[in-house]
Amino acid sequence: MAKVRHSRFDCAPGCAVEAAIGLIDGKWKSIVLFHLLSGTLRFNEIRRHIANVTPRMLTNQLRELEEDGLITRKVYAQVPPRVEYSLSPLGRSMEPILLALKGWGDANIDLYGKPHNRKATCAA
Repeated sequence: MAKVRHSRFDCAPGCAVEAAIGLIDGKWKSIVLFHLLSGTLRFNEIRRHIANVTPRMLTNQLRELEEDGLITRKVYAQVPPRVEYSLSPLGRSMEPILLALKGWGDANIDLYGKPHNRKATCAA
């Protein structure tokens, strides 16, 4: 099922934030982008970093990130096929945002999960 996208924003205050969040609003997108900060990764390498993602979900998230221009996908003509993912220049421009999110999460992780006995699912 295709992701519903805004065809245009109304440019009210917060519009730019809505547009930016719209690019990384998938459950695993920001985590994928974070792991690609360290360099090019193959599909199974990304899956190892994100233990709870299904192959289908990861494929969908990668396709959307590529469609939005945040990552590049390089296919090598060999058997078996080899596919590598890396950040595009636009995706790389999100590095300070992703690092800020990680810093905020590191500083505030104790506020989430503990009172409700929820298991941690992030392998970041």
